[in-house]
Amino acid sequence: MKIQKGRVRARTIISCAIALLCIAGIGYSGFKIIEWKIDSNKTAAQTEQINELTKIDEVEDDDNTEVIASDEGEESLYRKFIKMSLIDVDYSELRKINNEVAGWVQVKGTNINYPFVSSGNNDYYLTHSFDKSYSRAGWVFSDFRNKLDGTDKNTILYAHGRYDETMFGTLRNILSSGWLNNSDNFIVRTSNASENALWQVFSVYKIPTKNDYIQTDFSSDDSFKSFADMLKNRSAHDFQTSVSGTDRILTLSTCYSKNERVVLHAKLIKKSTK
Repeated sequence: MKIQKGRVRARTIISCAIALLCIAGIGYSGFKIIEWKIDSNKTAAQTEQINELTKIDEVEDDDNTEVIASDEGEESLYRKFIKMSLIDVDYSELRKINNEVAGWVQVKGTNINYPFVSSGNNDYYLTHSFDKSYSRAGWVFSDFRNKLDGTDKNTILYAHGRYDETMFGTLRNILSSGWLNNSDNFIVRTSNASENALWQVFSVYKIPTKNDYIQTDFSSDDSFKSFADMLKNRSAHDFQTSVSGTDRILTLSTCYSKNERVVLHAKLIKKSTK
């Protein structure tokens, strides 16, 4: 009888422990949902404020505009894209909020239309919003190794892949047939203190987390060409776009899942120096 009572008591204790663990799990999940929602609301408010304060002009080619030479044929998308206008952004009001604002990026076929920031590391803006307040939604930021002065061979931008489709949440669109079947999407526009620029997409892919595509320094044009060829060969789509050793490229990277990244690469095809 004592053995039976002991077993009943043990089962009761175990059941209570399991119940407590379940309650704790539910409580933690609820807390994380609330935290995510708060961050989402904060990001939406920041974005609305930024859009109200920022003047973005479409600018036509002038004496400061340079079209980057390419061997693309007359019927290529390159010939079509170089006729597109650049954007020029007035950062005067944004600098009052954050003096680390470094540029603006727009990606066709996505919600990506944000200012990006630059700091001395690649960690701070993973957990801070544009106004530097704490937020796990973070903000769009450039790799700390980039100079953003027109000399970077590989300019890299990062942001969280948010499921509310803010930050780089819609970068995953680039892997969908809808995005890939519309060639109008294959263009990225940026603006920073040194230049306004137009970039043509040449590679998109999903990949297990690794760092071989975020190299910024190259020993020679041949070294860069080998790097660019690796990125092209990795692409989930053939954009029929060449990249030479003298080109400059733009890289956008975000999380796709816990252990995967989604990445876009584009080459510079037109710029206007400020």
